[in-house]
Amino acid sequence: MEHFTIATVAEQSPDFRRVLWTGTHTQLVIMTIPAGGEIGEEVHEGTDQILTFVSGTGEARIAGETKAVAQGDLVVVPAGTKHNFVNTGPNPLVLYTVYGPPEHADQAIHRTKEEADEAEESGRDNPPNS
Repeated sequence: MEHFTIATVAEQSPDFRRVLWTGTHTQLVIMTIPAGGEIGEEVHEGTDQILTFVSGTGEARIAGETKAVAQGDLVVVPAGTKHNFVNTGPNPLVLYTVYGPPEHADQAIHRTKEEADEAEESGRDNPPNS
C-alpha cells in the first residue's frame, strides 16, 4: 500500500518536480514553484491533469482564462488544453498533481525548472510505456 500525508510531503520538498508514484493509468507528482517562477506554458495532448494547491499564491492560466489560486484550490486541466501556472506571491507555490495517464518518468526528480526542461527535451523524462 502507498500512503502519503500529501500536503506535508509536498511542503517538505524543495524540488521543482518530484514523481512520488506511477501506476498504469495515473501518476502522483509534487511541485514547488519558486517566487516569480512558473511551470511553463504546455499542452498534454493525451493526459488529463488535476492540481491541488498546498501553499502559496499564483495564477492558473488555462485556455485563455486566468484565475487566482491559493491553498486548498483544485484545478482541472483536460487533455489537449493549453495551460500554465505562475507563482505570483513572495513564497513558493506548492502543489500536488495527478496525471492520467502518467506524464513523467517514474521516480523522476527535477530540482529546478531548467533541469526539468532539459530532461524533457533530451527524452529522459518520458513516461513509462511511451
